[in-house]
Amino acid sequence: MLKMYTASFSLAFFLVIGIASAQTIKTDRMDWWKDGKFGLFLHWGLYSVGHWNNAPQKGNEHFMYFERIPIKEYAKIAETFYPKQFNADLWVLRAKTAGMKYIVITAKHHDGFAMYNSPSNNFNIVNLSPWHKDPMVDLAKACKKYGLKLCFYYSLGRDWESPNTVWNKVGAKSGNTWDYPNENKKDYQKYIDEKVKPQLKELLSQYGTIGMIWFDTPEGTTPSQSVDLRNFILDIQPNCIINNRIGNGFGDYIVSEQKISAGKEVQAWEACITMSRKWGYSKFDNEWKSPELLVRQLVEVVCKGGNLLLNIGPTDLGEFPPTSVANLKVIEQWMKVNAEAIYGTKPWTVLNEKSISFNGKQEDVMGKSDADLTSKNIFPDYYYNQKGENVIYLFARSVKEKKLQVESLAKQGIKIKAIKLLGNNSKISWENKKDKTTIEIPEDFKAVLPVYVFKIEFS
Repeated sequence: MLKMYTASFSLAFFLVIGIASAQTIKTDRMDWWKDGKFGLFLHWGLYSVGHWNNAPQKGNEHFMYFERIPIKEYAKIAETFYPKQFNADLWVLRAKTAGMKYIVITAKHHDGFAMYNSPSNNFNIVNLSPWHKDPMVDLAKACKKYGLKLCFYYSLGRDWESPNTVWNKVGAKSGNTWDYPNENKKDYQKYIDEKVKPQLKELLSQYGTIGMIWFDTPEGTTPSQSVDLRNFILDIQPNCIINNRIGNGFGDYIVSEQKISAGKEVQAWEACITMSRKWGYSKFDNEWKSPELLVRQLVEVVCKGGNLLLNIGPTDLGEFPPTSVANLKVIEQWMKVNAEAIYGTKPWTVLNEKSISFNGKQEDVMGKSDADLTSKNIFPDYYYNQKGENVIYLFARSVKEKKLQVESLAKQGIKIKAIKLLGNNSKISWENKKDKTTIEIPEDFKAVLPVYVFKIEFS
């Protein structure tokens, strides 16, 4: 998770005033995002060819860097990049039916290649590919049609096409040193002024209302530059959300990449997690999470007060990989029954019972291509969240027994009025005692996944 930094006191007074203004957030700007809970992340670019010389790409979507591919050679990929199967309506419909409320797509990843019509920079899909189309136009129309928020990912501190992105620290992978080896000639502010700002203006002006700019890898971006970019964005679209990877503590929420927070978070937060092993599509990636694991992760994130941004890497032809389509279909079936326990909820006093803590590595994996730190273990446990003042939802994850016993409701002195198993039309048996609550799952109840949701009304 990216650490939050504050501007130093050595900044000039006018900058401090600008920072204070930048941190002032309208209470209604974040409402749709906080209630939405579930979004689709799409990593799509030239790296979506899924291989390099018929072998796995080193670093996958980062392979331009790891293979040290010159810009002219890398640009040749665009000459055959023709996503003839791209169907924006289908992409967005799949997200909507799976219960997702927003889409974040890579407008420009670290390779610096714009996946949209960028008049300010020729290194883009419309100019260099034989397809000569702007997919964001169709995505914007489809998002408007189906009521989803369209959001753009933008790689900030890393850009391997620009001659001016600077290596601010060892291992940063910020700039292109094989085409532009002289670091002393590089001017990061010039990169912001000549590439970042013009492209942000395009993204915020060409496609209607944009829900969010999802920055990545701020690298050496200074506090003053973060403030300037924030104000630049909000001057164009005042209601646009900005994640914390704008850098230096000036985002609207924090991002947890490929891991889930250990407990409930007070700050607005989002877990971005891959459905498979990789962010971008790879022909050699066969490590897919099961629908049960994905729903477990959604439940855990939501009960901890966060949003889940679930990633899929479309192919270079513009198709979702078959396993991702199948997974979305099962999630859709589960959400049709249990969506009310996801949207518009908040953490309850008690987070969980019988949950086994995952004590894996918790380092910051921002910008790493292959570092999934989420638990893959599936075991029975209970999670809770709350809606309004009189409803608690109990999630029984991966349970096998039909008679469940939980302790937290009784220990918290909850006076239960009714318990309903979502998706079940008949009454269920339950009993509330001083030390535990017993709930029975009907023998004939058939769930899409063994993640059962009980709606508990209390006084």
